[in-house]
Parts: sequence; C-alpha cells; structure tokens
Amino acid sequence: MFSNYLKIALRNLRRNKVFTAINVLGLALGLATCMVILLFVQHELSYDRYNEKAGQIVRVVIKGRMQGDDLKEAHVMPPVAATLKKDFPEVLDATRIRNMGRPRIAYGDKLFRDDQLAFVDSNFFRVFTLPLVKGNARTALLQPNTVVITRDVAKKYFGDADPVGKVLVFKDANNSMTVTGLIDAVPEASHFHFGLFASMSSLQEARSDSWMDSNFFTYLVLPKGYDYHKLEARLPQTVDSHIAPQMERALHMTLSQFRQNGSSIGLYLQPLTDIHLHSDLTGDLEPYGDIQYVYIFSVIAVFILLIACINFMNLSTAGAAKRSREVGIRKVLGSEKRQLVQQFLSESLLLTAFALVLALAIVWLVLPFFNRLTGLQLKLDLTLSPWLIPGLLLAGLFTGLLAGSYPAFFLSAFNPIAVLKTRSGGDRKSAGLRGGLVVFQFFISICLIIGTAVVYRQLSYIQHRQLGYDRDKVVVVEETYWLGKNLNAFRDQLRQDPRIASVSASEYLPAGPSDNNNFFTYPDDESLRQIKGIRYGVDESYLGTLGMSLAAGRNFSRAFGADSSAAIVNETAARAFGWAPDAAVGHTLSRYEGDVKRPGMWSA
Repeated sequence: MFSNYLKIALRNLRRNKVFTAINVLGLALGLATCMVILLFVQHELSYDRYNEKAGQIVRVVIKGRMQGDDLKEAHVMPPVAATLKKDFPEVLDATRIRNMGRPRIAYGDKLFRDDQLAFVDSNFFRVFTLPLVKGNARTALLQPNTVVITRDVAKKYFGDADPVGKVLVFKDANNSMTVTGLIDAVPEASHFHFGLFASMSSLQEARSDSWMDSNFFTYLVLPKGYDYHKLEARLPQTVDSHIAPQMERALHMTLSQFRQNGSSIGLYLQPLTDIHLHSDLTGDLEPYGDIQYVYIFSVIAVFILLIACINFMNLSTAGAAKRSREVGIRKVLGSEKRQLVQQFLSESLLLTAFALVLALAIVWLVLPFFNRLTGLQLKLDLTLSPWLIPGLLLAGLFTGLLAGSYPAFFLSAFNPIAVLKTRSGGDRKSAGLRGGLVVFQFFISICLIIGTAVVYRQLSYIQHRQLGYDRDKVVVVEETYWLGKNLNAFRDQLRQDPRIASVSASEYLPAGPSDNNNFFTYPDDESLRQIKGIRYGVDESYLGTLGMSLAAGRNFSRAFGADSSAAIVNETAARAFGWAPDAAVGHTLSRYEGDVKRPGMWSA
C-alpha cells in the first residue's frame, strides 16, 4: 500500500515540476537558515561545558561601587585562591590563571611572539578538562620553569620532534622553561585560549600576599549539587579580615569610612558556564557573548521556519484545492477517507524529505562562508551535534504533517456528489485559509525587516559617532615598548618621513584597555574621596596626533620640566572630582606617592 502511495506521489510531483521545485526550494532555504542559526545558538550555549566539572566550577570576581561608579572585575588578588580553600571546607580545589599576553619566545635561532601565555597553578589540569597527550597532568607543572604547550605550538616550534624535554627561552623574563607536557588545542567553546601554560611557581607575583592588586583569574571547585550562593554569602568575612587591613594602610581610610562614602567592595562567585553569556565584567580573558543575542537569534530562527512552513502550506493547499474533483472521483470509485488522508500526507512528507536533504546540502556549502564572516568554526558534525538528526526529523515530520493537514483532512471529507457538481470544490474556504496564512506571513516578514533596519541604523550610528578624537588615517604600531631607550630615536626617525604628518607614543590605545583601570586618586586635599579612574601615559604630541582639542588649559610641553607631574583629564573626570569643567585647571590630584599638578583638560 505504501509503495502505491509513493508511486502516486512521485507521479503528481513530476506532473507539477514548477510547483514542486518552488515548494521544495522555499522550504529548503528556510530550513537551512534555521539550521545555521541553531548551530550558532548551540555553539554559544556550549561554552566551557566540555569540562567534566563544569557544573562544579565557579570563578571568584570583584564587584562594588566607587564614588557612584560600578566596579566589576573578572580578576582578583593573588591570595584569594589559597585563602578560600583554607577557610571554607566546601571548596574542594582552587586554581588560578595569570594572563601574560604574547611574550617573545626563542627556540634555537627561531623567535616567536604570537602565542598566548598563561601562568597556571600545578592543579590546573585537575580542575579543567584538558587531557595531556604527553606528560603527566599531576606533575607537569609542579616544578618552577616548566611549561605545557598545545599541539599547534609544538608543531610550530619543534616540527615533528617530541616536544617533551625541549627548552624554550622567554626573552622578556630572561629565563628558560622546560616543556613537560603536550595537550591538544583548547576547545573553541572556551572562555580562554592559551598556547602555553607555565608553572605558577615560576612567578614571583603569584606568591604575593597583597589584597590590593588584582591580576589573577581564580576558580573554585565545589561539591556536586552545592548551591554556590551559600558560599558567596560567607565571603564578606574574607573582605573584612583580609582586604580591610590592607585598604586602611594603602588608602588611609578604614573599610567603614570607605562604605560611609557610598563605596563598597566584595567578592562574588560566577558559575563557569555563565562566563561567556552572562558576564558584564571588565578585564576578562576574552570578549564574551550575550544571552540576549541567543534569545533574539532563536526567535528569528523560529520566525524564518514559520515563514517557510506557511509558504509551503500555501502552495500545498493551492495545489490540493485543484484536486477536489480527483477526490470526488476517488471516492466514487471506492476510496476510503483514511486512504485519501494517507495519500495526501505521504505527498507532503515526501516533499519535506526532499527539502530536508537539499537544506543539509545548502548548510554544508554555506558554513565555510559563514565561518569566515563570523570568525567561528561551526561544523555540520552529527557527532558534535547529536540533536541534529532528531531535530531535523521532528521538524520535517511537523512541517509535512502541518502542510498536508488541509488537503488530507479537509478535502478527503468532501461529499463526492457535491464536488463533482460544482467547479469551486471548496475554493472559498481554501482561499480564506491561504489568505490568513499570507497575512500572517507578511506580518512576520515585516517584523523581521523592521528589526533588521533598526540594527543597521544602530550599527551605522556606532561606526560614525564622534568619539572625541580623529581615528581616520591613524596607524598604530603596537608593542614599541620593546625598543626601550631607542623609542625616542624611532619616533624621531618616523617624523622625518614626509608621508607622516604626526607621531605620538602612548602606553595604550585611546578608549582601549589599560593596566591602570583601577587608578585611585583623590581631588585636592579630600583624602576620603577616593575616585577610581583609568590612566593613560601619553606624550606631548598625543592630543595633536589624534585631533583632540582642549576645553581649557594647555597641552603638555617639553619646555615645562614640571609636566612630568602634570595631568590632563576629560570633562567627565572633572565632574567626578567635583570641579566645574571650565574651572578645573590648577586643582591637584593626589595619590599617596605624591601630588600631581594639572595644567589642562581636553574635551570629552
């Protein structure tokens, strides 16, 4: 019986080739678009879940307020890991990461500087699931000056030779490290990606007992099923016992005075699986995503699939309505309603099956271009996405049954005599159904078009907004600090090039990250009004090179020797210090290592 249904279905589809092609192609494009979006959503939701202890790991972060400004940082103080493990028995393990950027690394006569280095504790590979291909995970980083590298780094440095036992020279620190382990690449869906993991015992900074410097990403392992909020509720006692004494010595104010000024500081816990999509912290290891985008793209995928299904249903019902006389003749010849339902549903499911196969082919062809556009590495891999086959089968079954429901159940219920006598064959009801579907389809399409237009205008605004400085025709030469004392000579040589209008040296990019994100100063003599700001070290050509204009005062100048203790602030900073922007010149900013005289201010 089924083979008979299949033969009739194929015969009808061949008879209406244009109808079949349009219907299959439309549904295939909708399914393919939906699949690509769902692959992206699945990728975003999978971050850090490769870890076997993903549900037990939390990260310690800092949150608070400083003079009305939020303080949210992903890195904490060096002693936090050891202190929390000692003070709280529910902390089963604790490990740290110290990001060291891209140092210069030499092996033989080769010099490399494009691989990310992190110093990690010896138990790092016990906390995170990064199996060693070579070496012992428990002992690889126990000794100082040892390092574990990824397979890609090993290939680049040593070729096909065994990397274990090889010695790498770290030029910046002027020391050598022995390779003691090899791992595969860190999974793409991870919130960190390093090529080299060096032993934390090699780092003097890691042994510091300072609770005022925060450069270490700290992770705790908690018992299975443990509510991390219970531990988080007990962390204020750590702040009171460890941070408060050092704060009083460094800031010359007690923790009570600090809080009386409207400021606060505390340690909080962040689940590992929340880092990528639910984080709003500064100074993280890598840029993170946003759960709102996951929701938005999920809704868009549903809408696109609805549009494709509605289009499929419209074409199916339009074609089926023309077959009302066929239904009448079949009934006269003895066909039962059940047989007609099965016939129409089999045709609809066959069309859907063709569309699914074509959709998979489209996704396979489009993914490389999509990956180049987004910088991701999405794969149509059934082993990595076990939900794909069941999801596709359910989507195809749902679409096929939904699209075939009208011709199957409505037309099969026709009275054969009435159908053979009239030409309409129920076309009014069919037209009414199709009209409603078309209206709904256009409504969803218009919503998507409006949403696209809004996003485009927002992106255009971001790209063309005036930032307070001229970023056009400005070229950045990074990491010139390696030149040391030769920096001034390099800068003077560039100025001699007639193609270069201006040259400036600065510690950081404008509006970019700074190692002085927590630069605490107080205005004039108000030592209890600590203001948290960001400091950038620049030269006297910086404002002119970037086209910044002064609202008051003057620029730095080599003619004024005292400018080494001078500062220029923007209008927002002036207001934070309690100064009118046009009357800020002459005020002082102080830190406990001395006063800083302000000669001018540039407009923000």
